[in-house]
Amino acid sequence: MSVTVDDELWSAVGDPTRRRMLDVLLADGGGTPTSLSGQLPVTRQAVTKHLGVLHRVGLVHVTPAGRERRYEVDEAQLARAVAQLSAVGAMWDASLQRIKRIAEAIQREREE
Repeated sequence: MSVTVDDELWSAVGDPTRRRMLDVLLADGGGTPTSLSGQLPVTRQAVTKHLGVLHRVGLVHVTPAGRERRYEVDEAQLARAVAQLSAVGAMWDASLQRIKRIAEAIQREREE
């Protein structure tokens, strides 16, 4: 079983600060770099850079909001990420079960 994984997407969500940003954006229904920097332990400039990464992989979309830009989570892209994670998890579960069966067979052979 082969699962196609979007490495750029997983690199983007691999960062704990970006995951926390996604949490805040989902909880608040969106936000600006200024509002996010007030809720995260990073500067507004760092928030803007992280949002750029999330935007590049499609996890957030942006709309102008006066002098700022408002970011919201793209729920379809987030669902795609969750589906990938589930597929990878299922693949690893199957592989680990095969390894377990092989190890058990080897153990039985040694005991005989």
